[in-house]
Amino acid sequence: METATEEKQATRLSTARSRELGEELRRVRHRARLSSSFVAEALGWSLGKLSKLETGSRGTSPWEIGTLLGRCGADKPTRDRILAIASEADTGSFLRLHGGSPDSLLALTLHEQTAQAVTAYEPLTIPSLAQTEDYARALGSDEAVVEARVSRQEALRRPGGPQVALFIHEAAIRLVVGDDQVMRDQMLRLTLMCGWARMTLRVIPMASQAHRCLRHPAALMTFAAPIKPVAYAESDTATAFHENTAAVLAYEAKMRQLERLALDTEQSRAIFGRWADAYDRKNH
Repeated sequence: METATEEKQATRLSTARSRELGEELRRVRHRARLSSSFVAEALGWSLGKLSKLETGSRGTSPWEIGTLLGRCGADKPTRDRILAIASEADTGSFLRLHGGSPDSLLALTLHEQTAQAVTAYEPLTIPSLAQTEDYARALGSDEAVVEARVSRQEALRRPGGPQVALFIHEAAIRLVVGDDQVMRDQMLRLTLMCGWARMTLRVIPMASQAHRCLRHPAALMTFAAPIKPVAYAESDTATAFHENTAAVLAYEAKMRQLERLALDTEQSRAIFGRWADAYDRKNH
């Protein structure tokens, strides 16, 4: 049994990676239908040790994590995935391969659902958090991706969800994805979203000054203290997560520059409405 002194020494401020690891372990235990008190007693741990491990606020050895996974009957792919996370160095940045749907990454959905604010920008497409199902399909997403994206959007709209700010480049409004009907419906959705609580949509016009902040997608999640902000960016095959100070400061500076380039909310809403009309006329 771990002593109180040893447990206090192991307790720490959680990180994005440790919270992801803790949630993986909690889900394994839940799938096994085992109570936390039963598992703690079976392993000779205190209940506090298991609780802190599952919330990411304490560390332990890969060997102990392997013992926990074995007690919960985790299969080999699950053990391998979780032990790989447990063995990573906590450098403040980590990469997660998409495998199936990038919208289903635990590190993403876990933090979006606990964030106080989410700010995102994508240069040539409508941001994922605002896409209609038809728009997502027209981008080549399969049904699993579409379902995960819709689930992600619904989770953010729950009562008490985060403030969401999305920057949408006018190039994404002009770029036809699917056909004119898909684009009309997408513009109508954006117009509607402008009236949602806790949602801010702002257009960066084609006439805005060229700036390096427009080149790459980016998102930033902020949390209640003492949890540090988490930034992330998606590529074709993986998503990179960052919470080290230098990276977060760079993402914060990028978002401030996007705010300077973007139109205000009413101007943006008017643009969505005009383009909805334009696509509707082309469709008839």
